[in-house]
Amino acid sequence: MDIHPLLERVFPIAIAKDGEFLIFDVDSSGRRYTFIKREPSPVPLPEKLRAAFPLECYKNQAVCVVTEDAFESLEGYALIFHEFVHCYQWETCEPKLRQKLEVARSETAKGNYMWELNYPFPYDKTEFQEAYLRFLNSLKTKNPKEVFRHRDKLREILSREEFEYMVWQEWKEGFARFIENKIRRRLGLEENHSGLERPWDRVLFYEGGARFIEFLCRQDVKLLADIKTIFYKMLAYGII
Repeated sequence: MDIHPLLERVFPIAIAKDGEFLIFDVDSSGRRYTFIKREPSPVPLPEKLRAAFPLECYKNQAVCVVTEDAFESLEGYALIFHEFVHCYQWETCEPKLRQKLEVARSETAKGNYMWELNYPFPYDKTEFQEAYLRFLNSLKTKNPKEVFRHRDKLREILSREEFEYMVWQEWKEGFARFIENKIRRRLGLEENHSGLERPWDRVLFYEGGARFIEFLCRQDVKLLADIKTIFYKMLAYGII
């Protein structure tokens, strides 16, 4: 598909319903979903669920997990493809990249296996808020020197773990947001730019990451198909 090569295939889908996963996967033709099996969920399942994670009950494959309402609108399908991006990330490079992060090692050593969701990032600190807004504004200029400068400022004021966490969320969720919005434009849907509303939380990096990735791919169009290199570019941008 011309939006991104990852969309040339689809991924397993688990429908979360009544405390169970109804797992579907494509058949041998690669064109049609078929029901595989039903498995109980080990945790309570929220309403309007949109997620992607490896399912232990399905050979630890990355699976798009949604509730039935996801199939009721084009908006829902756009979000399903957002989750497919995460499945692609997991299959191609996410576990190895995660192992290289000090923040991942440190938090899991503390027993915080949900660090991606609850890491205590200093969103409310004025210095960070001002620096990140300047970074976002520099992306609008499309001037690499300006982006370099403001990215370096973020690296300066954040600890190593904080900076790594920011980059991780920008890459993981930002890339999914970036592809999601390409799909939304193709479908004639309003783009998703949520995350800038106060108070800030990790959704800020969905939008910031998407904008940063768009900037980087304008600099080098070959990057689009190489998500591993995109991650390293985001982590090191501005370092000579």
